[in-house]
Amino acid sequence: MKYSILTLFPNIIKSYISESIIKKALERDKIELEIVDIREFTDLSHNQVDEYQFGGGRGMVLMCDPVVKAIESVKSKNSIVVLTSPQGKTWNQEIAKKFARTYDHIIIVCGHYEGFDERILKYVDIEISIGDYVLTGGELPSLIMLDSITRILPGVINTESHEQESFENGLLDYPVYTKPHDYRGDKVPKVLLSGHHANIQKWRDEQQLMSTFNKRPDLIDESKLNKVQIELLENLRRSKGDK
Repeated sequence: MKYSILTLFPNIIKSYISESIIKKALERDKIELEIVDIREFTDLSHNQVDEYQFGGGRGMVLMCDPVVKAIESVKSKNSIVVLTSPQGKTWNQEIAKKFARTYDHIIIVCGHYEGFDERILKYVDIEISIGDYVLTGGELPSLIMLDSITRILPGVINTESHEQESFENGLLDYPVYTKPHDYRGDKVPKVLLSGHHANIQKWRDEQQLMSTFNKRPDLIDESKLNKVQIELLENLRRSKGDK
């Protein structure tokens, strides 16, 4: 997998990729990453890439030319071009998995300032948002995308680890515990100490559903539930008075 991140602030990206899973993925040649400074593609003095907007209004707007030239400098026929934007499709685990399966080269353009010249969209395949709020720039969203895609690529982390995480089956993750088994009177559930794998899995299935039901009921898709979870869901709904 190759990533090209187009940004006005390369050091933000460099700082993040020097740590943790992304660093290891780079060292193991599981991914390739290039950081492209959009300012290098402007013909204006002082590396100017923004300008006041036509029609008046507050804030500076990213200009077409440097952004488009930066895209064209790295784009190939196998690339997908992503623009980080609060107007985009909300990023989630399903989209991350689709990107990991489908694309060999992901170009991420980090939006900034008050916005970007609308004509840039003609050179973009998809706009992506990480939530319904506004950030100073697209560097954080680009890193979120980079991290969430990379960690599910083959060989980056243990497959079992990410397959059991939140959202992988449409549910939140089950609770996990480590030593000590008794912390200030708060004890680890006995079933986890039993060594009975079938009972442990049943408990985890139940806990996943209960956690999701209480915290994010909007995520529950009954078609993805097993028999134990369906029965528990019916009981939870009855106890809550839901239909």
